Amino acid sequence: MSVSCNCIAGAMRAIRPASTLRTELHAVRTSARRTVTSSHSPSSAIVYRALPKQKTICLPRAQNSIWHGRNLGGNPRKPPGQPVRPFSNSTPRCKLKTIEQVRARNKGGPFNLTAAILFISAGVGLYFYFTYEKERVARKRIAEQTKGMGKPKVGGPFDLIDQDGQQFTHEDMQGKYALVYFGFTHCPDICPDELDKMALMIDKIKENCGNVILPIMISCDPARDTPAVLKEYLKEFHPDIIGLTGTYDNIKQTCKAYRVYFSTPPNVKPGQDYLVDHSIYFYLMDPEGDFVEAIGRNFTADQAAKVMMDHIKDWKGPLNKKEHWA
Repeated sequence: MSVSCNCIAGAMRAIRPASTLRTELHAVRTSARRTVTSSHSPSSAIVYRALPKQKTICLPRAQNSIWHGRNLGGNPRKPPGQPVRPFSNSTPRCKLKTIEQVRARNKGGPFNLTAAILFISAGVGLYFYFTYEKERVARKRIAEQTKGMGKPKVGGPFDLIDQDGQQFTHEDMQGKYALVYFGFTHCPDICPDELDKMALMIDKIKENCGNVILPIMISCDPARDTPAVLKEYLKEFHPDIIGLTGTYDNIKQTCKAYRVYFSTPPNVKPGQDYLVDHSIYFYLMDPEGDFVEAIGRNFTADQAAKVMMDHIKDWKGPLNKKEHWA
């Protein structure tokens, strides 16, 4: 009986290694299924089966992580065996080998030479536009500030005589910009210099804006500046300048309206030479007879002409060119 028990025990010991062998074989067969686990998330593994006649796709680390992030966000898992959709249609830089390929890749990008030129051009255009608008608003503010409530601070009605002996009033200045200067024909140096400047300003304005300016010289010395004297004197400077004179009271009233200071020496004997002290400004008046701006001796002819042309171009109303002055 003891011999039989020993035989059964020996048979059982012989059978155990065979079962262990079968277990190991089953484990080896099962290992044919390979699992690729991301280094970032053990729970988000992508499983690829070893299928016949199919190409196994290995994702780069960056795309693998992004794809796992999408899966974690609740999006459906990408089926295995399908190519990964790229984020850009441009050729990767690592595959560009020639200069032509690099230029072709950069040509279609958002930042290229064409875009840079358009950006710079737009910036320059906006700069000049806002600069012009700023200057225009400043000129408009100056013109508005010089106007009084109901009546202008500078300028007003007057009744004088021109170099041809004809009556000339403030109404004859309507419809054009008027440039008014106060002086006298016996002035040794200042008045001739300013009248030369006035002639240059007239030509420049007519060249750029047309016949829209009415230049006027009003005498501060009516005792010596008769219409004939004014006509002979002004033709040496410019044929468009209109000379005005009148009685002493009319000249005094006109100077007061334009805020012009002038003074003649008292007790002057007939035929005696003398000088007249007066303000030295050009007064620019708009087509409605309102004062716009005073231009002093510190302006050159080009600077003064530019100031006047800017005001003329800002004018929105009609410029009535009367046949008498055209």
